[in-house]
Amino acid sequence: MAAVFSDSGGPTRDELRAHLVRTMIAGDVATPRQNNLLHFRRMAARNPYYLFGLDLKPTWTEQEILRVMVERCGVDPNPLHLYGDDTIDPELTLDALEAMGDRIGLAAERRERVVLATGHPATLTPIYRAVARALAGRGCQILTPAAGWTYEIDTSYGTETRRIVYAPEGVAMLEGDDGRTHHTHDAAPMEAMLADLVAASTPAEGSPELERGSWPDLAIADHGWAGAAGQAGIDTVGFADCNDPALFAGADEGKIDVVVPLDDGISPHHYGPLTNFLLNRAGLA
Repeated sequence: MAAVFSDSGGPTRDELRAHLVRTMIAGDVATPRQNNLLHFRRMAARNPYYLFGLDLKPTWTEQEILRVMVERCGVDPNPLHLYGDDTIDPELTLDALEAMGDRIGLAAERRERVVLATGHPATLTPIYRAVARALAGRGCQILTPAAGWTYEIDTSYGTETRRIVYAPEGVAMLEGDDGRTHHTHDAAPMEAMLADLVAASTPAEGSPELERGSWPDLAIADHGWAGAAGQAGIDTVGFADCNDPALFAGADEGKIDVVVPLDDGISPHHYGPLTNFLLNRAGLA
């Protein structure tokens, strides 16, 4: 059944809540509980792939990770729930979308420098592209450092090359030698982007600090792109699924400003109402 929204230019909070639950972006989601618990366990073991570039405190046990995921994402709090699907609280999703919209609106007001990047190019890219267009239209500078930077990753098929590419609006993602964009948790690409900004800058006279125009004021991202930006001290807002605990832990430690909990693997067109809600909240519709 098609969603029906008000004529105000985007969905109301109640309308979006219904849409999130209907499309399983939030509410009862399709992310398996056993996958969530596996990722919680790997983060607790400090597996770099599940830390997303964040230098988190060593006190994150599986129990503490479950606690923060209940509080910030809305997963089932029952520690004996080991199999089946899990949950994301749509109220937490809506609250975080409003907070993200407020920060993006502030960036537009200040005409800030912004980096945008996604490890989910197949599904979340339309959100980022719409936000980038809106911010550029308000005079923000969309930064695109380290375009073409490459590194090698190990896959089940052997070693493959990944390179940073940008959508026309300035959204970073990874492309393989097959010419396709690829999912990633890695923090290395964002770290390379920030290193490129440092290398291209010159200190202001009499100061060891970077030129003001060379460093992002805001990062809008997910996975390791967001983690590395937050770890570098950049204001960071982003999206995370219920099997991505590191960003929620980073928010708990104050390294990530806003994390929007959602299922990040839904058909891209279903995120359209969410995008409209976010832009409306930011004053950018």
